[in-house]
Amino acid sequence: MRPNPLLLHLHPNDNVYVAKTALALGQEIPELGVRTRAQVPPGHKVAARRIAEGEQVKKYDTVIGVATRDLEPGDYVHSHNLKIVDYYRDPAFGADVQPVDYVPEAQRATFQGFVRADGRVGTRNFIGILSSVNCSATVIRHIAAHFTPERLAAFPNVDGVVAFAQTSGCGMSSPSEHFDVLRRTLAGYARHPNLAGVLIVGLGCERNQVDGLVQSQGLQEGRLLRTMVMQEVGGTRVTIEAGIKAIAEMLPIANQARRQPVSASHLKIGLECGGSDGFSGITANPALGAAMDILVRHGGTAILSETPEIHGVEFMLTRRAISPAVGQKLLDRLAWWERYAAGQNAQFNGVVGHGNQAGGLANIFEKSLGSAMKGGTTPLRAVYEYAEPITESGFVFMDSPGYDPVAATGQIASGANLICFTTGRGSMFGSKPAPTMKLASNTPMYQRLSEDMDINCGLIVDGECTVAEMGRRIFEQILHHASGEPTKSEALGLGDNEFVPWHLGIVS
Repeated sequence: MRPNPLLLHLHPNDNVYVAKTALALGQEIPELGVRTRAQVPPGHKVAARRIAEGEQVKKYDTVIGVATRDLEPGDYVHSHNLKIVDYYRDPAFGADVQPVDYVPEAQRATFQGFVRADGRVGTRNFIGILSSVNCSATVIRHIAAHFTPERLAAFPNVDGVVAFAQTSGCGMSSPSEHFDVLRRTLAGYARHPNLAGVLIVGLGCERNQVDGLVQSQGLQEGRLLRTMVMQEVGGTRVTIEAGIKAIAEMLPIANQARRQPVSASHLKIGLECGGSDGFSGITANPALGAAMDILVRHGGTAILSETPEIHGVEFMLTRRAISPAVGQKLLDRLAWWERYAAGQNAQFNGVVGHGNQAGGLANIFEKSLGSAMKGGTTPLRAVYEYAEPITESGFVFMDSPGYDPVAATGQIASGANLICFTTGRGSMFGSKPAPTMKLASNTPMYQRLSEDMDINCGLIVDGECTVAEMGRRIFEQILHHASGEPTKSEALGLGDNEFVPWHLGIVS
């Protein structure tokens, strides 16, 4: 990347530049020896040379589409003159795999975590309440609301009591893929290391029966995993009272937990991006990737998701797959998405959201190019389905939609104990029980939304630090937040409404 006062050239083979700041119509561009032929917003693209109609347009030496008309140097290049065209991409399984230079265990970074009885490590110490069905959602919210900060003051080691209400659980085919995904998600939260105790509440006549949920997912009831069924307990009011009593009995046990030094190898980081812009793939995403390379060297796990947002650049991951089987599993998930999204005006088929368009991303290939960078450069060790327990350390992929709350919910259910979320437009997102740390891609947005952003990766494009230096900062900040330092989203109280399991379909 060669910064200059006006433009960023990301790769010698690129035929577009990225505007570092807003460019006016007719503004002189010394790098090209021409004047701009249109107004160009920051983060958007400018033709670096003449591009013929039908010629491939490249960014980071990767095809993001073809020109729909002849373009001259200084032309504004965006969705009005750039068309997405699918093309063959050689998966080249394992071609770019490089061995990881692991840090010796005795020298690995540490954080202050909660070590559970089975050896799992949490970054927070919540008590959670899950609803098996939407019909018990109100009840669990009332139970959680009882435990105000004043009532929890006697339990300083407990971070809170959280209701994970959801809108499914009935009116669905069972068995079905949707049914399996829901149960897997609920079970993932029930066994999450950031939850010291869990109460599951059902109605009684739903498809997702509480007993069936517990048995099918191998959950074990006990002092810190309780279940209730409203129709058996005695109705709304009685269940709320019984739920409050059950949580009150868990609190003294949960309060016994203490943070202690543990290896960074226990960190499982969910990687998210939302409200992306033209700077996301230049600053925040590659910097987060650099941080994940450090984490993997220290034995930790980085979880990339949002399958539609690797569409077009999947070869960047399959070339790093440790085996053809791992690479093929990723391609199989993309093939599933191609069938699932057929005929839809959706991201997988090329159409990105309004915020992405306004931020300079013309189509899904361009967005995917930046999104995939969050995963760093280490080998792809495994591919998981949504909310499937992640047992492999290192860089892995979990299938999910690109919708942020759904993707983050799946990552947490899979075991992520912290989320790193990059954004260019300014996503206001938080999550529980795993906290979210937000990384801004550009300085103007960071300054405007500083109450919501944890790190300003815009310093990279400002010339104040390198991607590698920012990656180190991110890694150090992860250790602080994993040790209990509140993220901006936690300080704002976000996370109670962002539990959104993936709905594959409603049939009745």
